[in-house]
Amino acid sequence: MERDSRGKIGVALLVLLVLVAALAGRAVAPSGPRAPKGKPGEEERAEEREQMVAKQAVAPSGPRAPKGKPGEEERAQEREQMVAKQIEERGVRDPKVLAAMRKVARHRFVLPEYQGEAYADHPLPIGSGQTISQPYIVAAMTELLRLKPGDRVLEIGTGSGYQAAILAELTDKVYSVEIIPELAQSAKERLKELGYTAISAENLDGFYGWPEHAPYDAIIVTCAPDHIPSPLVAQLKDGGRMVIPVGPPGFYQTLWYLERKGDELLRRNVMGVSFVPMTGGR
Repeated sequence: MERDSRGKIGVALLVLLVLVAALAGRAVAPSGPRAPKGKPGEEERAEEREQMVAKQAVAPSGPRAPKGKPGEEERAQEREQMVAKQIEERGVRDPKVLAAMRKVARHRFVLPEYQGEAYADHPLPIGSGQTISQPYIVAAMTELLRLKPGDRVLEIGTGSGYQAAILAELTDKVYSVEIIPELAQSAKERLKELGYTAISAENLDGFYGWPEHAPYDAIIVTCAPDHIPSPLVAQLKDGGRMVIPVGPPGFYQTLWYLERKGDELLRRNVMGVSFVPMTGGR
């Protein structure tokens, strides 16, 4: 009797333990974690939103602005400050000249080691013993020429091509000569790369000008002879203007404004300057 009762009790206890274990397992081990519930509708149409984001990444919201010459947008703020502080404050007023100085990327015309000084208020070496002129001097000399569209202008001393680029913003007939072959070639390549197709540049002795394209409405000389070259005067159109520094090499020179009136050459002393000397014929 006692033996049978214990057996039945043992079986009952075993069944009870199994049931308890099963219930406990369900309570502590759910089949998988559930994501927290968000606001109603957040999970709906999620795939459509992902596709919309992907399309926006590859399709710009509006048309792109047309590209200008390479480098025009680079360092534009520095050019703005250069014009405001170095040029306008010193009295250059021609709006077309100021616009050209703001537009042309001067840093594209200086050597890599001088990039940090590209918009500084002084000349910079460009190799072969030559320099790119101070921004104010470039602007002041350009303003004196009073260029208008269609004017034929001759530059003596291409250098890096910066002054020629400024002139090309004001007229589409720019001729420039450079006596140093290496500078003449590099300037031609640089101007072509930057899209200045209106500039004709050659390796020539600037003392003799470029008679094939004469007469000129304006001539600008960016190196200093010790006297005014007669070939340049001869290539100046009646009513034409010339801006030229004149003086002994190694010293300060005088910047002259010349205007041809028939056989007469009117002269005006503008200011003292310091340019590299003109080399070549005399």
